[in-house]
This record gives sequence, structure tokens and C-alpha cells, in this order.
Amino acid sequence: MIHIASADLQTWISAFLWPLTRIVGVLAVAPLFGNVSVPARVKILLGVLLAMIIAPGVPEVPALDPMSLQAFLILVQQLVIGLAMGFAMRIALAGVEMAGTIVGMTMGLGFASFFDPQTRGQTSVISQFFALLTLMVYLATNLHLVVLATLAQSFELLPISGSFVSNAGFFQVASWGGRIFSAGVQLSLPIVAALLITNAALGILTRASPQLNIFGIGFPITIGVGFLMIGAVLPYLTNPLINLLQEGITTMGRITLAFMPLN
Repeated sequence: MIHIASADLQTWISAFLWPLTRIVGVLAVAPLFGNVSVPARVKILLGVLLAMIIAPGVPEVPALDPMSLQAFLILVQQLVIGLAMGFAMRIALAGVEMAGTIVGMTMGLGFASFFDPQTRGQTSVISQFFALLTLMVYLATNLHLVVLATLAQSFELLPISGSFVSNAGFFQVASWGGRIFSAGVQLSLPIVAALLITNAALGILTRASPQLNIFGIGFPITIGVGFLMIGAVLPYLTNPLINLLQEGITTMGRITLAFMPLN
């Protein structure tokens, strides 16, 4: 007859529960996995499957009672680490959405917005188009698998321990958040520049011929030029989008190292 000691059972539960918490934290926020259209049951099931694969290779975890206060603190730490890693990828996607918002407002389509269940707010149509395009690139280049590989590697870079993590990880996430604006401007710059030239030309035309109705001809011309520029720029957006997503994956590793305990 096989006898299982309570201490061994507690160790097995902890060795599975703590990696599962970090994995679920990433899946809850990261692009594609964290989309609100994905049912919570699917996310939890995927997290359990990944934990069953990753947990056996995780470095040895502290032998603590899963119901103790220290074990609960470790659980919270793993959740925070997972959320921070997933948020790094979400920021990369938010940079693309920012570019779409800038382009839409410059084209005059700022009013063309709808409710986005992901952000719980109004989102520009162009922004959603860029976000969907980025997700297609994300899947086509298998970067979602690279995210999972980075998640599995994080348990070696930052093993599960009872020590308090460093707060440098939060500063890393905050500094990475500024990439939303820089990436948005960089991605939208060619289209915004063309629209700026168009608006300047319309201004000169109106000055030369005041009888022209600038509101009657300017609005459709600006929208038309915007769509033409989007169509012209789309073939060249693949590499910048891939570089931005890869930068987000690299930041996931940096955030993991930033959470390394000081002692």
C-alpha cells in the first residue's frame, strides 16, 4: 500500500499552485489569451494544462503549508509577476492602438468609434483595424508561442521563493508604459505627414480661391488620402509590428529580472 505523507502532499500542491498562479496572471492580460471574448473557463483550463507541462521543470519551491500566510504571500507575488509580464505585451499592442487613434483623428474619423469590450471604452475604428492587423501578425509569426516560452523560462530566471521580490519590476513596467506614445507616433508618422501636406495644400487652395467650400471638399479629400496612405503603408508595417512585439517579449524578460529579490 502506498502511503503519502501530508508534508509531501503539501509540497506537491504548492509546486503546482504557485506556477499556475503566475501562468494564469500572464494569460489574463497578454494579447490574444487575455481577450475578453475568450471565456474564463478556457483561460483557466489552458493555464492548468500549461502548469502541468511547466511545473515538473520548475526549480524546487519552498516546503510550506499552502494554507499558511507565507504561502498566501507567495501566491500574491506570483500573480503580480504574471500580471506584470502579461501587461508588458499588452502595452505593445496599446502602442499600435495609439497609432490608429492618431491616424483616425488626423483623418477626421475621430467620431467613428464604438464600444470596445477589451478596454471598456470608446475606441476608434482605425485603432481597432490596426489592433486586429497586429494580432494577425502576432499569430502568423508564432510570437504567441514565444510568449509562452518566455513565461516558462521566467521560472528559471526568477525561481519561486519565500523572499520578497524587488520593487524595481514596477518601475520597469512604468517606464515601458511610455512606449505606448513613442510607438504610436512612429507607426502613424508616414500617414500623419501625408495628411499634414494635404491639409496644407487645402489651406493654400482655399487662400487662393476663397469661394471654395473648404468644409465641403476638405473632409472627403482628407478621408480619401488617409485611406490611400493606409493602403500604401500596410505592406511595410509588418517589420515594425514584429519588432514592437519582440520588444515587448524582451521587456517581459527584463521585468522578470527586475523582480529578482535583493537578498
